[in-house]
Order: sequence, then C-alpha cells, then structure tokens
Amino acid sequence: MAAVHKILTDFYEDSFTLLALHSSLEDYAMVYALNLCLKSSFQRTTKDLELFDQVTFPIFEWKDTQNDRFLTLIKNKATKEEGNITGDLFENQPSFSRFQVVPEYKNADYLLKIEHDDCLEENLVKSLMSIPKVVTAYVIEIENIKSRTNLIF
Repeated sequence: MAAVHKILTDFYEDSFTLLALHSSLEDYAMVYALNLCLKSSFQRTTKDLELFDQVTFPIFEWKDTQNDRFLTLIKNKATKEEGNITGDLFENQPSFSRFQVVPEYKNADYLLKIEHDDCLEENLVKSLMSIPKVVTAYVIEIENIKSRTNLIF
C-alpha cells in the first residue's frame, strides 16, 4: 500500500506582497511600461503558468539585485475557446470561458508579486500609478485570498 502525502495550505508561509493592477494594456505593453517606469528588466519566462486544462497565463520576472527582491508580473485573466453548442440559437459561434489566477480579484488585469524581506510598497504603488494606461494599483491582503496556492510558481 502506497503512502499518501498531503501538503497543508498553512505550510506555505506568505512572504510576499501582492499588488493588483487595472489596465487595458496588453501584457507586452505593460512590461514595456513597467521597465520604463521602474527602470527594471522584466523578461518573459520560458514556461507559462498552467492552472486549468490548457489555460495558460504569461509570466514575466525580474530579479532586483539593488533592493534584494524578486518581482513577478502575471496576467490575471485568460480566455479559452470552447466548442460550439449544437442546437443553440448561436450554434455557428464559439463560446468562451474566462479564468483568473486569483478569482477573488477578477477585475484586476495583472498581479505583481514581490518576494522580499521588506518592501516600500507605498512608493511602488505611486510609481505604478504614474504609468499613463494604469487605471489603479493597490495592495492585496494575502490573508483574504482563498486561492493563494495559485501564486506558488
């Protein structure tokens, strides 16, 4: 008989800050704007985050050696085209399903995860708000997120 190992959600310690960004920019344009604003060097990872069956979320990473922190930008929304429904009024039109990395904040377009010891998030939020196409940016309380295991990557 094989042993079963379970990982408790309390085992993972929340040692990061999570920011939500609302913007109509595409992911490549958002990264370009972040690189200009923060004087950073975000680069897309070779593998995307796959949470659901064939639904992927692009990930961009940057190691800030000056402030000793690791930043990850992830698109919070993804759309998957489903098959056509037969016998429906719109049977020639495909249907779409929407997915979020953090469903509790489904209106947030991007998530900025900052792994650090201490962070000056107030200054970072002000810098993010200075990007012309960013509508708003704010800190998300990690304790309130039920789907925080989606942020382990």
